[in-house]
Amino acid sequence: MNVKGKCECGAVRFEAEDVRETVHFCHCSQCRRTSGHQWAATRADNDKFRFISDETLKWYASSEIAKRGFCGTCGSSLFYQVNGADHIGIAAGCIDEPTGLVGGKHIFTASKGDYYDIADGLPQVKD
Repeated sequence: MNVKGKCECGAVRFEAEDVRETVHFCHCSQCRRTSGHQWAATRADNDKFRFISDETLKWYASSEIAKRGFCGTCGSSLFYQVNGADHIGIAAGCIDEPTGLVGGKHIFTASKGDYYDIADGLPQVKD
């Protein structure tokens, strides 16, 4: 599946080929803090992903093993990438519709917020 996407202000734009058709929902505390809730993302191989515009793209080293990409102008949380990985996580919400994406699974559910339930029937992984 091929997609295009952007941040809220449009300063960061990208396109990707062969994107994973499922969205994984991460409930870890880092993802909840950086996204405001759960992180919903798909992914693409680095060689199938390209920026059309990235002048305002900023990267934050959120841990020793990974970084998160966001727009320095509008603040949109856009990407997650493990250091040295051959793929990039793409926020499902920044992909132009229709996305064609479907829910895949929930991860780090042991860390989910206490203010919501996961009741969509998708597989759940605690760690």
